Amino acid sequence: MDSKGVIVVVDDEPNIADLVEMYLDRDGFRVVKAMTGHDGLDAIREHRPRLVVLDVGLPDIDGLDVCREIRATSPVPVIFLTARDGEVDRVLGLELGADDYMTKPFSPAELVARVKAVLRRVDGTISTDLIPAGAATIDVGRREIRIGDQVVEFTTKEFDLLRYLAERPGLALSRQQILDGVWGYDWYGDARTVDVHIAQVRKKLLEATTISTVRGVGYRFERSAPDPA
Repeated sequence: MDSKGVIVVVDDEPNIADLVEMYLDRDGFRVVKAMTGHDGLDAIREHRPRLVVLDVGLPDIDGLDVCREIRATSPVPVIFLTARDGEVDRVLGLELGADDYMTKPFSPAELVARVKAVLRRVDGTISTDLIPAGAATIDVGRREIRIGDQVVEFTTKEFDLLRYLAERPGLALSRQQILDGVWGYDWYGDARTVDVHIAQVRKKLLEATTISTVRGVGYRFERSAPDPA
């Protein structure tokens, strides 16, 4: 039984489609993949998905034209994926009725968050997905970190990193585990990237949270906020 419904992913790059499928499947969605615009339209008609993830650069029909055809018959939410980073493309995509727009390369974790945010808007529900992070709060729906009533500015990766750690309090996580969970299994780079981002998160949250260094392993997010001095 599908717990969260079907999402159609239309992308002619198998590695990207597989990565998106892996992350969405992990979050409880069933993914139907299509490699061309025509196949995507067929899949949408057959499966009546809750949302469509649509690449702009397809081998047969431009993704913008696919969106036009979708909008002629269906209000299904659409999130564009594209290598184009021009403002004209972004505005055009949204004017055609797309609900969101992400440029490649992108964070699969952020895509899942945006899928869930779009579905919440469409369903007319308010997110109650708040994760305690010591004296701070992670608002998953709004993608905000707050200390009291104050919003702390976080980059996308810093947000994903803190959320990943806070969802696993008390566990000693290796740098590789954190890289896989936040940057994705196909990301190749220096594990010290984790150290740099941890340092930034600590700096921004000051004494609101405790992220401990576990010697020889990695990091551990502590369950409670540090005691005031």
